[in-house]
Amino acid sequence: MSQVSAEDFRDIRAAVHEFIVTRVVPREREIADGDAIPADLRQAAKDLGLFGFAIGQEWGGLGLDLAQDVELAQELGYTCLALRSMFGTNNGIAGQVLVSFGTREQQERWLPPIAAGEVVASFALTEPGAGSNPSGLRTKAVEQDDGHWLIDGSKCFITNAPLADLFVTFARVRPADESGPGIAVFLVPANTPGVSVAEPDRKMGQEGSWTADVHFDGVRIPASALVGGDVDLGYRAAMTSLARGRVHIAGIAVGTAQRALDESLRHAAVTTQGGTPIGEFQLVQAMLADMATGVMAGRALVRDAAAQWVSGQDRRIAPSVAKLYCTEMVGEVADKAVQVHGGSGYLRDMPVERIYRDVRLLRLYEGTSEIQRLIIGGGLVRQASKENRT
Repeated sequence: MSQVSAEDFRDIRAAVHEFIVTRVVPREREIADGDAIPADLRQAAKDLGLFGFAIGQEWGGLGLDLAQDVELAQELGYTCLALRSMFGTNNGIAGQVLVSFGTREQQERWLPPIAAGEVVASFALTEPGAGSNPSGLRTKAVEQDDGHWLIDGSKCFITNAPLADLFVTFARVRPADESGPGIAVFLVPANTPGVSVAEPDRKMGQEGSWTADVHFDGVRIPASALVGGDVDLGYRAAMTSLARGRVHIAGIAVGTAQRALDESLRHAAVTTQGGTPIGEFQLVQAMLADMATGVMAGRALVRDAAAQWVSGQDRRIAPSVAKLYCTEMVGEVADKAVQVHGGSGYLRDMPVERIYRDVRLLRLYEGTSEIQRLIIGGGLVRQASKENRT
C-alpha cells in the first residue's frame, strides 16, 4: 500500500507539473546547450523531494508506490529527459536495490542522504560484454582473508557516474553453478581508492544527462558493503530493480509522446500552406490521429502494468510489455512529430528535434526491445507449459 494518499498525491503531481511547465520547459535550450542541469533547477528538484519520490518516508522520501510513480513519470517525461535522469538512479535502479535488498544497517546509512539528494547513487552493472543480459559479467570480487572484498573490472554507460557518490556495483564472485549465478552486488563509495571515472560520453541526445565508464582497480571494501550480506543476491537484485524501472521508463515515454503530440498540434493549428492551416489537411490529421492513439494506448498500458506490479500479480512479463510498447511507440510518435513540422522539425531550435534524439535511447537502456521480446515470449511459453502440465 502506498504511503501517500490519493489527495496528497494530487498535490505532489500538481506541484511537479507546475515546476516542469513553468521552470524547466522554458530552459530546455539552455540545458541542451550547456549539457548540464542548472544548479537552481537541481535545488528545486531537491526541494520538491524528487531525489527520493520512490523511497519510503521512513528514509526521508515521498514514499510513492509504482502506480503513483508512473503518473509522476509522465509529468517528468514532458520535458528534456536529462532532468529525470538527474535523480532517476536514486529512485530507480540504484536506490531500489537498497530499498528491496539492503540490510537495515545499509538502508540507514545510505537511503536518507539518497532521498535528500545529498548522495547520488549510480547503478554499475553494464559492461562491454554484459549489457541487457548480466550473465556475461566479468567484473570480479574476491573475498580476502580478513573478510574484505577486492573488486577489479570496468563498467560502461553508467548514468550519473561523473556525479556519483555511491556505485551500486555488480561483480562476479564465482562462475555460475547449481547454487546460483555467482553475482553479488556491493556498495562502493566513489572516493574509494582504485575507483576512477572516465570523461563523460558524447551521446546522440539527452544532453545534460552524463554517462561514463567506471573502472575498479584493486578496490578494497569491507564485508559490510555486500548488499544483503548474500553473495548470490546480485542477479535477482538486478533483475527486480530493472523490471520495476521498465515500468517507470514506459511512463516517461508516454509523457514525452504527449509532449511531441502537443507540439505537433500547436504547429498544425498555426502553420499554413497556401493560406490553409496544415491541420486541416487530411494526411496531417492522419498522423496526428496515429500519434494520439499511441499515447492513449501507452498510458492505459503503463497504468495497468504498474497496478499489476503493486498488487504483485505480474512483476516480470507486464513490465517488459509496457517498456517494449511505450518506448517503440514514442519513437514512432517522435518521427511523425518531425514530419508534421516539415523542414522546421529538423532544426535544433524545435523541441521535436530534441525529442526525436532523446527518445532513441529509451529502446536501449534497462533492457533493449529485443531483450523485452525474449522476456515476454519466453515467459508466456513457460506459463502455457506449466498450465498444460496441471
